[in-house]
Amino acid sequence: MRTDAAGQSALLMVDVAEVLAARGIPYAVIEAMAAAVHGVVRASLDADAVLGAHLAVGRELQREFTEKGCGADLRVGDAEDPIPALLSVTDEFGNRVDLLIGLRGMDPAAMERSSEVTLSGFPLKIIGREDFIALKVHAGGPQDLADARAVIAIDPTSLDLVLVRRAAAGFGRDAARRLKLLLSDAGQSARSPPLS
Repeated sequence: MRTDAAGQSALLMVDVAEVLAARGIPYAVIEAMAAAVHGVVRASLDADAVLGAHLAVGRELQREFTEKGCGADLRVGDAEDPIPALLSVTDEFGNRVDLLIGLRGMDPAAMERSSEVTLSGFPLKIIGREDFIALKVHAGGPQDLADARAVIAIDPTSLDLVLVRRAAAGFGRDAARRLKLLLSDAGQSARSPPLS
């Protein structure tokens, strides 16, 4: 394990990502680490990723991380939960990585659109900019919307409007409506073609 103290959840994410890559499990880092890659740094020690996997894979990962000496708490959502399951992996120093085992409404191709950033010698897959924004408008909390707004504002003209609108629409009308408001605030609504 790369971690040797508290406050190193990003390094624990690298260890977790190595396991995911070795098993061929599609994943993308999201939340605070992804926000930093997309230009929005905030004081958070969180490390989170979404997996393109099913609950059975989550159970296998729980066993594997337990065998490696990590804490591995698997929580399964109910039928209405947008996150089918969540695996929290912790180390002896209290560092934590949350793995979302699937996310209802997320475009499965989002994993393929992820970018790579090398951390501690390992290429981490980071959720792409448009998919990051879609996740944030789906979550819809004040910090989520502030993150999405900030990422849009960094370079609004380079945003793939068709992709971001399609990705947000997958999460439902509320996400699409929140995105429309953010794009309007950023002056992008007139340039945004209709969804087909």
